[in-house]
Amino acid sequence: MKEIQLLDRKFKISLPSQKIQEAISKLAAKINNDLKDKDVIFMAILNGAFMFASDLYKQIEFDSQITFLKLASYDGTSSSGKIKRLIGINEDIKDKVVVVIEDIVDTGNTMESILKQLNGYEPAEIKIATLLLKPEIFQNKYPVHYIGLEIPNEFIVGYGLDYNGYGRNLEDIYTVID
Repeated sequence: MKEIQLLDRKFKISLPSQKIQEAISKLAAKINNDLKDKDVIFMAILNGAFMFASDLYKQIEFDSQITFLKLASYDGTSSSGKIKRLIGINEDIKDKVVVVIEDIVDTGNTMESILKQLNGYEPAEIKIATLLLKPEIFQNKYPVHYIGLEIPNEFIVGYGLDYNGYGRNLEDIYTVID
């Protein structure tokens, strides 16, 4: 089993890139089917979702827009509990279907903050597309419409996810060993 070291931690491979890409293709097909006749704007949450957003958006087969919102809520390997809005919305999303593209939804607190902010812009509806969901710690009641893969509550890196800024460039996803 492939292992890597980032800073002071070791990680083992948990999701190979092929499995990630298969999940993204399934998500894209469902989104294409569900939203093809709507006015859609995709909103990718930076930094973590940039790889997922790129691979997903390349497979969207209808006219749409994409924009980016940057939030921070992690420090090291755990959530800081503080959600900061760092970069705002520049596009008009009123009466559009907003698809929030997130790399991972764990407790759901970050997404809850995003949804509260977006609702103030009066979109027609908001859909959530996440590559990864940690169902055992998800604490919120809103629906997650498009889920690539469900994973256990372990700290992971790779494919946009980081450990103190490192590991985002890895094509596979790794789980912390120690």
